[in-house]
Amino acid sequence: MSATASVRGYEVVIGFETHAQLATQSKLFSRAPTAFGAAPNTQACAVDLALPGTLPVMNRAAVECAIRLGLALGARIAPVSVFARKNYFYPDLPKGYQISQFEIPVVQGGAVDFLLGAEKKTVRLVRAHLEEDAGKSLHEDFVGQSGIDLNRAGTPLLEIVTEPDMRSSEEAVAYARELHRIVTWIGICDGNMQEGSFRCDANVSVRRPGEPLGTRREIKNLNSFKFMQQAIDYEVRWQIAQIEDGHAIRQATVLFDPDSGETRAMRSKEDAADYRYFPDPDLPPLHIPEQWVQEQRARMPELPRSMAARFVADYGLPEYDAATLTQSPGLAAWFEAVALASGQAKLASNWIMGEVSRRLNQAEIGIGQAPVSAAQLAALIRRIADATLSHSAARQVFDALWSGESADVDALIAAKGLAQMNDSGALEQIVDAVIAANAENVAQFRAGKAKAFNALVGQVMKASQGKVNPQQVNELLKTRLA
Repeated sequence: MSATASVRGYEVVIGFETHAQLATQSKLFSRAPTAFGAAPNTQACAVDLALPGTLPVMNRAAVECAIRLGLALGARIAPVSVFARKNYFYPDLPKGYQISQFEIPVVQGGAVDFLLGAEKKTVRLVRAHLEEDAGKSLHEDFVGQSGIDLNRAGTPLLEIVTEPDMRSSEEAVAYARELHRIVTWIGICDGNMQEGSFRCDANVSVRRPGEPLGTRREIKNLNSFKFMQQAIDYEVRWQIAQIEDGHAIRQATVLFDPDSGETRAMRSKEDAADYRYFPDPDLPPLHIPEQWVQEQRARMPELPRSMAARFVADYGLPEYDAATLTQSPGLAAWFEAVALASGQAKLASNWIMGEVSRRLNQAEIGIGQAPVSAAQLAALIRRIADATLSHSAARQVFDALWSGESADVDALIAAKGLAQMNDSGALEQIVDAVIAANAENVAQFRAGKAKAFNALVGQVMKASQGKVNPQQVNELLKTRLA
């Protein structure tokens, strides 16, 4: 689905609500731990269980995470914000309400900038507010019953809400990827989508261009970028089909089934009035003085978009390269180490985005686990730059480095005899011999057939066992054939 084209004459409108689990040691209003994978109900204390007489106490680290997000997104940090009770009943919500924020959230406004292909996009944010997570109902392991696990109850979340600014599934996924990059980059969320640390709800509607916004349906708990795009695309097709069949779209919460590739309605969608929000009487207003904000600002790392701009300015990289290399702090630091040590930033970028990334994807590992160090890749790139190695020979050296055959680039070049031939006299002899032995190709070249020239180059490379510089071969062949 194109980022700009309509779908069967309809405009797609998408807004996002993303729940980012905050990287704190304890829950939002209790001291219970938040580690993933514990046995059911072993990480829920009296506060999480809503036992009589218990009171919530604010987690300072969670507030600092919210401040950091606001700073990263250019948002306003509210000097005073208020916690509210969001009333609804689920068996895994012991209090019968969720502590959240409604009228005055801690983070207000802001924007997420990203690239969709070569096009720059901006999605405006409405707010980001602190709230606690609910527990989890378990149905699969019980016949005719449900189990309740309250380990997640009270886990600190930031709910990040956008304006309905996105116009395609591709744009929505690009936004989600960028937000994921930001929250993990600044260290407020581990971003593990499989464990529920970063999950997205997509509000999707369609309309004829120029008409008011259509009725939205909310696709809940999208926990992979692949499923996110599939779910939105299916929902768009479904809504258009409903409208064209004469049916009205009814506001609803829906789930995506990856096995069938379809969305299905779970319940009618609630509005704010249904939750009967009111300020939580057990929690005073949250005051964030400017000094606290400035303390967090001083601890912020260089943000990915600022680093990408610096890579363009300092290293002369294309914007696409810079954006790709700043997907994670580890990758960005690795690139910068290679670029500085080799003095060849663009060549470093090409190798990292190409051969290194391919190997990492094959091995399903991150840059921190790469068996080739930044210093080794820099040494390899220096040998390409000074014409010691051809690109094909460099790949052989890289193979040996990756497999652990040796850690020394120059030793590998010598042991494998991969250094390019720098003896111009020897190269001239090879070129002359190839010309003499390939009279037909020579005649074809002189008759204007470019492929014949490539065949001659290939013969020279074969005769030299790939140890000559292709550019030198081209120049010398052209001189000899002129």
